[in-house]
Amino acid sequence: MDPSRETETMTMKKTLATLAMTFAVPLSALASEGAERLTRMLEPLETYEAAFQQQILDGSGQRLQEASGHMWLSRPGKFRWEVDAPYQQEVISDGEEVYLYDPDLEQVTVQALDQRVTHTPALLLSGSASELTDSYDVSRQQQGSAETFTLLPRSPDTLFEELKMTFRGERLAFLQMTDSTGQRTAIEFRDVQMNEAIDDGLFAFEIPDGTDVIRDSH
Repeated sequence: MDPSRETETMTMKKTLATLAMTFAVPLSALASEGAERLTRMLEPLETYEAAFQQQILDGSGQRLQEASGHMWLSRPGKFRWEVDAPYQQEVISDGEEVYLYDPDLEQVTVQALDQRVTHTPALLLSGSASELTDSYDVSRQQQGSAETFTLLPRSPDTLFEELKMTFRGERLAFLQMTDSTGQRTAIEFRDVQMNEAIDDGLFAFEIPDGTDVIRDSH
């Protein structure tokens, strides 16, 4: 695989794991003011659909890659992420397994939906207040109608060093993740629709004939 393509694929897997766990599981009462407010923002969410623009930036802010597409999500754990440009790619979860499909390479990677709280922000949404306090620092900043929540994991065994979620009008509008190298993945959501009916068939994936299948146990 081309190195840039491989980097994009790995970034996509990290992004989708984080995004899926952000919405995948039910919420519980949390301790800090920031976490309590984030809970109230996400609690009513059942389905979410939006167009997205994704940029990958290096530590100095220089743009390395850009992609656009559409996503659908249904809690708990179901999502579909379609990249339209610069090349086609699909990531689909049926709530149990995640399929990363590259039609140009005729290849699909299949892995279990990872709900280990030490690897994803799932703890923010499903864990107890004491676990949250042990694992994450959650802060909130208000700028006009925009609210930004910053999550700082205390454990090094995570997909990100920092996660920022920005809401406008109680809708998730922006997601930014920073990894240990300082590389940032910034995703802007547009044309957001919340709690509208979504066909459950969108979250089913049938592996096309002739496609190479890679099963990832990690």
